Amino acid sequence: MGFARTCSVALVGVEGVVVEVQADLEPGLAAFALVGLPDKSLVESRDRVRAAVVNSGGEWPQKKLTVGLSPASVPKGGSGFDLAVACAVLGAAERIDPRQIADLMMIGELGLDGRVRPVRGILPAVLAAADAGYRQVVVPERTVAEASLVPDVSVLGVRTLRQLIAVLNDEPVPDEEESPADGRPDPMLAGLAVPGAGMGTGSLTAERIPDLADVAGQTKARQALEVAAAGRHHIFFKGPPGAGKTMLAERLTGLLPPLTPQESLEVTAVHSVAGALPAGQPLIKRAPYCAPHHSASMSSLVGGGSGLPRPGAVSLAHNGVLFLDEAPEFSGRVLDALRQPLESGHVVVARSGGVMRLPAGFLLALAANPCPCGRHGLSGAGCDCSPQMVKRYRARLSGPLLDRVDVTVTVEPVTRSELVGLDAETETTAVVAARVRDARDRAAHRYADTPWRTNGEVPGHELRTRWQVAPGALGDAERDMERGLLTARGLDRVLRVAWTIADLAGHDRPLEEDVGRALELRTGIARGTAMAGCLP
Repeated sequence: MGFARTCSVALVGVEGVVVEVQADLEPGLAAFALVGLPDKSLVESRDRVRAAVVNSGGEWPQKKLTVGLSPASVPKGGSGFDLAVACAVLGAAERIDPRQIADLMMIGELGLDGRVRPVRGILPAVLAAADAGYRQVVVPERTVAEASLVPDVSVLGVRTLRQLIAVLNDEPVPDEEESPADGRPDPMLAGLAVPGAGMGTGSLTAERIPDLADVAGQTKARQALEVAAAGRHHIFFKGPPGAGKTMLAERLTGLLPPLTPQESLEVTAVHSVAGALPAGQPLIKRAPYCAPHHSASMSSLVGGGSGLPRPGAVSLAHNGVLFLDEAPEFSGRVLDALRQPLESGHVVVARSGGVMRLPAGFLLALAANPCPCGRHGLSGAGCDCSPQMVKRYRARLSGPLLDRVDVTVTVEPVTRSELVGLDAETETTAVVAARVRDARDRAAHRYADTPWRTNGEVPGHELRTRWQVAPGALGDAERDMERGLLTARGLDRVLRVAWTIADLAGHDRPLEEDVGRALELRTGIARGTAMAGCLP
């Protein structure tokens, strides 16, 4: 009788569970049993592992073989267990020393020829291994850069099972051929990307960031965009087609500061699990941008699918921007599903295969036309929509959803002089992003001893008690609340925006004009007060 064990990781969303892979050989009729709640793809590993071992020069044991995945109560799926199963079997057959693999964490898929193929979710899997105390991890060679992002973990990248056997037995490591460099896509990387998984998301390089200087005119909308980026406030663009709503939203990501190391790991982990990690970029350093089509289903937006749920658009946009263009065209159920993650910063998806908690701390940007034809309210535009049609169209965005939006701005049509450049705004993304960073630094210094870093995260109770505005500055806001123009949540969000405006202006605390400008951005009603140098 032979016995050996090693370890791998089962992913539940972006959280990993360490799984002990045990192999037991007993006299009897040759058979291979795999137990421990494996899914279909994991059950098929029996054939992949057998072929890989034989084609790597090993001898398959002709005995009764049982491979157990413990804890047995955790559902397990995917092909990432292949490498651990193969080594456990070889250890039980004494082809390798069982003591050499007992404390190793192994993640990787095996081809029938013994090549070790990369799998999705390497980063969260190695993070789970490090949290469990493992310090040596074996991964496919193509994912070494991603696995090495986790500190204090020794990463061994292998190209084939034959190489790993040689390393464990302290034998000369054979040279293995790389994929042919003839310009064709590398077949070894095919399993890392899922077609359509990105949903328009990804990290933006400096060459791909749209410049704010490309937007003609729209001074008020640009200021609102700056406020939204500085305080991480949700924003709603209203206006006719062609006014620049989409252009403004696409430039919001460029105004956000680079991700912190912790934020980068969180974003990379989600994209790795979803199969949306950009090729050749193991770490995402810029805020992601996700813009799903208005026909997106509930599961594609908030996460879901058969069995264990998969990350949706709200998770792919974590620490970045989720832009819903033509927002009224989305399903009402889909839009209202955003209300919970907007408040909590995460989404909990329950399916028959299990319950998954995914991060969903995104900045929401909405864009909508004033009516179905888009010409309502324009002089001489000839809107053909009846009042009932306009009312029904606007009602597609529910009150509870809009109550969670901090900034509402009307994007007016661009004038001829603005379009041809006579009155063009020349500020670039870099200039505005510098002001946004300064404002965020002020907020981060103020919240240094708290769990918050931006004004959009701070609960209203804390702002009302610990960081108070100037005396009398809330007079208009309190009167609006008494008239029913503001809810309690709305008043809290006005406070958050007022603090952001004060940070942009360099004020120690919000003044009356800061609160007035925040009220205008919240309600869309001009208060007759200038921002007095708060924004350019």
